[in-house]
Amino acid sequence: GMAARLHRTGYATVDIDICPASNADNLDRLATALRTLGARLRVEDDPTGVPFDPHPETLRQMSMLTLVTESGPLDVCFAPAGFPDGYDDLSRHAVTVLIGATDVAVASLSDVIRSKRAAGRPKDIVALPDLEAHARTRGDDLGERA
Repeated sequence: GMAARLHRTGYATVDIDICPASNADNLDRLATALRTLGARLRVEDDPTGVPFDPHPETLRQMSMLTLVTESGPLDVCFAPAGFPDGYDDLSRHAVTVLIGATDVAVASLSDVIRSKRAAGRPKDIVALPDLEAHARTRGDDLGERA
């Protein structure tokens, strides 16, 4: 959702979804970042979440984490719908966006659309027509990537 917003689609979302690289060094950095953010597991009946230790070995075993942090909701997905190799798949077509003074790799709009198609959740299906129309106005390729 945030990637779609950063592509200036007008799509609104309140959480951040990340797809991190799963190499050891990056998992160490991710664990440190999650601790710094005070990340807690998001649960339905507790808006503050439940504590967990974001140890790199724990992260290595996860496919998806839905978190609440001091800075807002955060989803960590190692293999988003349509991208079984996760970061390696998405990084091929990622674009760089400047946020403040930091370059951030963001999934291409075509890949955001591909993931929403693959997920097929009602909220994704509803968003697809607008995202696809925006991509077409930019001349983006909306076909399936190999």
